[in-house]
Amino acid sequence: MSAHSFDLSAAAFTEMVRQGFHPDLPTGSEEQVERIRAAKHETPGGEVRDLRGLLWSSIDNDTSRDLDQVEFAERVDGGIRVRVGVADVSGSVAKNTPLDKHAADQTKTVYTATRNFPMLPNELSTDMTSLNEGEDRAAVVSEFVVDPNGCLSQQKIYRAVVHNRAKLAYSKVGPWLEGKAEPDEKVAASPELQAQLRLQDEAARAIREERVAQGALEFNRIEADPVVIDGVVRAIKTAQHNRATDLIEDFMIGANETMAELLRAAGRSSIRRVVRSPERWDRIVALVGRYGTELPAEPDSAALNAFLRKERAADAVHYPDLSLSIIKLMGPGEYVLSKGSDTEPLGHFGLAARDYTHSTAPNRRFADLVIQRLVKAMLDDEPAPYTDAELAAIAMQCNLKEKAGHKVERAMRKRVAAVALANSIGKSFRGVITGASEKGVYVRVFDPPVEGRIVKGEHGLDVGDTVTVTLLHTDPQHAFIDFGHAG
Repeated sequence: MSAHSFDLSAAAFTEMVRQGFHPDLPTGSEEQVERIRAAKHETPGGEVRDLRGLLWSSIDNDTSRDLDQVEFAERVDGGIRVRVGVADVSGSVAKNTPLDKHAADQTKTVYTATRNFPMLPNELSTDMTSLNEGEDRAAVVSEFVVDPNGCLSQQKIYRAVVHNRAKLAYSKVGPWLEGKAEPDEKVAASPELQAQLRLQDEAARAIREERVAQGALEFNRIEADPVVIDGVVRAIKTAQHNRATDLIEDFMIGANETMAELLRAAGRSSIRRVVRSPERWDRIVALVGRYGTELPAEPDSAALNAFLRKERAADAVHYPDLSLSIIKLMGPGEYVLSKGSDTEPLGHFGLAARDYTHSTAPNRRFADLVIQRLVKAMLDDEPAPYTDAELAAIAMQCNLKEKAGHKVERAMRKRVAAVALANSIGKSFRGVITGASEKGVYVRVFDPPVEGRIVKGEHGLDVGDTVTVTLLHTDPQHAFIDFGHAG
């Protein structure tokens, strides 16, 4: 079988099963979906606010269909009030139903270039519980005011009915905000939407500057964006962050902090998303030392980010190499139980956030769906729907499946790259070492941004080393991309 005729969709399904996922929906799912479709959806009144008249919009990837958030901002005394509406998935998917049990087992939607494996059925995640353009939808709103210094105050959570006025894409909004491109048709046709997006951008930039001042790390990530037409890989492009992706990231961080802080203030147990102090700080110190900067012996995110900002300004071309190395040395995020009696959360080292959770993607992540149920119980002054033991078990399952999901996605990225690079054997590429252990030495090349193993000349290489490698072999079936290093 040639690389070009390799069935990537079938390989993705096989990889999901190999990593312990159950891609097929359980018995009873179709009946549950039909009951949800027939159920009366939430309407304004009582504790449910009618916010359909606001100019809500969403910004996501070009191909996204599972829309979890919409945003709206308005200038008020003391700053800019931001509202983040999150799809009310828990109102449709009840605890311990077949679909909920499936979601609890899978814990996340897994995305591959040629096929996605949704945590919840597409009838829900891309339709009935998706904040689709032109549709009235139930939402849980996280609200906060951003002052001129980027600090958050007047934080609130409540239920609402919202109406997404414009489904927008990072690839179009970002360059427009940066002054590099004209607006797309929707934005160009609405001066009100243009003003709304600029106001959102103003609030997000203030939030980011304050987070950076507190020690949050800024990375300039470069990601592979396969061009797949009718299931066939045509090319691999490079996708980079822009002002629109930053905007949404900053708003989601604000919404997640608001959820976590208000749950803790109410003495409610929950699941936190944390990044502990880097395990390989000594290696980060050594790597940074090569650039003439001395970091403290103990982990210090503010000092590290000051270095990153300096290097990005000094050498923007090679900065992605450096930032990728630091990301790999930081270690992974994880979910943990935060008891209602805890007064000092573990926090998120990379975001410099004391209180942080995942709450803004309940169609795609089970932890977010759980947080939504906890928040709604808090709003209704009802007992928590989960015990601490249940939350701890959910956190553990989410961590296990997150690692498994990353393995699926990484393997499929390699398979896609192996197909795309089949005609590039013998060519040389620049890259950075992203892994070095007894299991092997791995390199991420920059153009196209793909990862493979160094099978020749790997001795003496460590994470962070910049190298030139030659492509020796690709095998999409086994997800192999093998490089040689001349030393």
